[in-house]
Amino acid sequence: MTPIIAMLIPAIVASFGGVLAIFWNPSHNARSLIQHFAAGVVLAALAVEVLPELGREHAPAWVLIGSFAVGGILMYLMKLWSISLESKESNSGSNTFNYGLIAATFIDVAVDGFIIGAGFAAGGNTGLVLALGLSVELLFLGLALVSDTIKGWRVLVMTLLLAGVVLTCTLLGNYLLAGASTSVISAILAFGVAALLYLVTDELLIEAHVVEEKPSSTLWLFAGFLVFWSIQLFSVA
Repeated sequence: MTPIIAMLIPAIVASFGGVLAIFWNPSHNARSLIQHFAAGVVLAALAVEVLPELGREHAPAWVLIGSFAVGGILMYLMKLWSISLESKESNSGSNTFNYGLIAATFIDVAVDGFIIGAGFAAGGNTGLVLALGLSVELLFLGLALVSDTIKGWRVLVMTLLLAGVVLTCTLLGNYLLAGASTSVISAILAFGVAALLYLVTDELLIEAHVVEEKPSSTLWLFAGFLVFWSIQLFSVA
């Protein structure tokens, strides 16, 4: 698979998620299971490819630690900003778009795209692994955006815009980081580790636990990890 085709995967999957959201509105329990599965896939992408790749690059420890710390702080600030926007809209009582959620989603997708681009710039399977792992998140992003004010064709338009953002940022990240030093690429990937951990712990799993969790939910998290790990193992066999 050529890199450009691999870069298109997240955008195509995100667009398909928008189409899926028009015809399918899963129950809260079904969404919880899906989010557990997606969390397992993202964790596998980190454990199987990204963290080992950082170890292979032998970048200075202070670069990795500093970049991860910056990523964690920025994710925390984005969370506070999103909560502030949502609180203002809730207090206004108007039945309008949830601009806090939409803004946070676009920023999250832009960061994801740039991280994928950094993965391709790093070489090896890192870019492809990140593209596949984050595609699971993007597939169900349209379902997560469905609300009283965003549904039907509006969800499709929103996901198409998100697909454009993730593709643009992937290409931009790959272009800007092509030929960059090991330290620079490792710093971006370390920042990406923080962003992806935020995605798993503060978005996917928290949202999944809004409803009463069933014991089988944990199996779906392990299943997501195992499926992605199996794909990676067979791809290098």
